[in-house]
Amino acid sequence: MSFSEIFFILFIVLIVFGADKIPEIARGLGKGMRQLRDATNEIKSEIKRSAEQNNIDTSVFEDTKNEIDKVKEEIQEATSSLTGSVKRQR
Repeated sequence: MSFSEIFFILFIVLIVFGADKIPEIARGLGKGMRQLRDATNEIKSEIKRSAEQNNIDTSVFEDTKNEIDKVKEEIQEATSSLTGSVKRQR
């Protein structure tokens, strides 16, 4: 998303909800995101604890996650370079 798209969305939110409701909406979104992150972390720790109790080697999962993260970074780099070249052509 470009800055202008984000600005447009924020402008529409301001018009629809009004300036007095935006902090309340932001607090609600923050609380929801925190609860989701906490639930995700709890599920991860429960899976890890269960795997350790059953003597399952979790290093395979870590290696896989690291490889996925590397591929994600490469895709983001390629995408950003493509986006930059498209913007320069305009």
